[in-house]
Amino acid sequence: MSISLRKAGMSDCKQIHEMQIQSFASLLDKYNDYHTNPGAESIERIIQKMEQEFSTYYFICLGNKIIGAVRIGQVNDHSFRIAPIFILPQYQDMGYAQQAILAIESLYPHAKYWELDTIKQETKQCYLYEKMGYRPTGKEEELQEGMTIIYYRKTFSR
Repeated sequence: MSISLRKAGMSDCKQIHEMQIQSFASLLDKYNDYHTNPGAESIERIIQKMEQEFSTYYFICLGNKIIGAVRIGQVNDHSFRIAPIFILPQYQDMGYAQQAILAIESLYPHAKYWELDTIKQETKQCYLYEKMGYRPTGKEEELQEGMTIIYYRKTFSR
């Protein structure tokens, strides 16, 4: 079954917050990163992001079931950022994130650049993004010992 995207609104902040906590719990436990991990983000912060005019949240749906979410930030007219994207744990490793990324990119056909970042030590995530055409920009930030953020960019020639 393939996924679809449904735009989320202000009334969905609580659900997004709960799903984000579930989806990022294992990374939060592994790295104890309470400053940048979306699993430690407050509902107030999600509300703030939802209110930003350059920010849009979408639910990732499998049939009628919501299995994840993604936030798209518009950097400029031709550049967009995925931050964060997440799939609930029971639906991970089934190809749904791949489908979601393709669906997201198709919603913005005028985009020339897509950006995202992830934890470099999480090789499965890095593999996914590189498989989807995202390339390391060369920028990396070590947030703590054993945890480095790596930045990716995908370029479309349109």
